[in-house]
Amino acid sequence: MAFGINRSELTEWKKQVQQNNIAFLTHFWFDPRFPDCNTVTKVGCTDLERLSAWGRKYGLKREWIDQRSHFPHFDLLGDRQLYILKAEKQWEQIARFKLE
Repeated sequence: MAFGINRSELTEWKKQVQQNNIAFLTHFWFDPRFPDCNTVTKVGCTDLERLSAWGRKYGLKREWIDQRSHFPHFDLLGDRQLYILKAEKQWEQIARFKLE
């Protein structure tokens, strides 16, 4: 279950993903499989080669790309989420969701 974002933020993320940009969207999230994580960052791009190459920089495997929708993306959680957001200079998302 996702919360903490508004429709315009989601719409903008989808637009960026469909334009083959590497796009970031962090939101609050609850999944009982991951009780220690309360946020997730979706990093998407419809160009699977570009997204896969981006992910390799951070040790992410192509098979981890969620392709169940028209918005292929990696889901980032926990320490890896914070590490990648810092590396990508996504300071607003780090501060907004109090990831540090």
